[in-house]
Amino acid sequence: MIERLTVLYELQLIDDQLDELEELRGDLPAAVNELTSQIETLQQQVEEKEAEKKKSLSKRKENDNEVERLKASLKKFKSQLYQVRNNKEYDALTKEIDHSEEQIKKLDAESIALEDLIQKLKNEIDELEPQIEALQKDLKEKETELKQIIKANEREEAKLLDKREKIAAKVKKPDYNTYMRIRKALNGKAVVTINRSACSGCHNVVPPQRQIEIRQSKRIFSCESCGRILVSSEIAEEAKKKLDL
Repeated sequence: MIERLTVLYELQLIDDQLDELEELRGDLPAAVNELTSQIETLQQQVEEKEAEKKKSLSKRKENDNEVERLKASLKKFKSQLYQVRNNKEYDALTKEIDHSEEQIKKLDAESIALEDLIQKLKNEIDELEPQIEALQKDLKEKETELKQIIKANEREEAKLLDKREKIAAKVKKPDYNTYMRIRKALNGKAVVTINRSACSGCHNVVPPQRQIEIRQSKRIFSCESCGRILVSSEIAEEAKKKLDL
């Protein structure tokens, strides 16, 4: 049991050092992720607006072509008015002329609306692009800073990760699962010692009888207040000695 508890505390000590390296990065990883997300969102907006603008331009071109066709037909219909032989032909032609003029008017109005939309989309894209450029510049700076921090500590981190892997391999699977669950729930601290008769994790007093049992190291005990695994100072010292701390 002593070895079992010692290995658990060794794992905690290694994770503490890895957490310290992570803290050196500060909020940079979160900032990089947030900036990346913002850029992707804005770029998607630009792409959607560009697609809508392209569709509107295509539709306006179609309208222009249709208006040209209708004007040609209108010219033809008007010239035919002088060749009609009866009222029926005259009425049919005037009906075609009215329909063509109505269609031209409708298409011209639609093209004006499309032109307004195209200009609106262009203005919105012009507003978004400088925002994206500013965010990309900020992202590049933060990524560079983060890479420098990672590079400065990569050897130490690699060494610690190698140690952690070897230590974790010695931990029993149920103990490891418990350790990780507590670590995740309680800000990284899963295994702690007793300091001045209290849990060094939550600072609540540990009953005297329980302190004696913990020092005997015959089984795993958890703090009744916070749930962290409690080990004796002797176990802690032995773990530090093994890690040469």
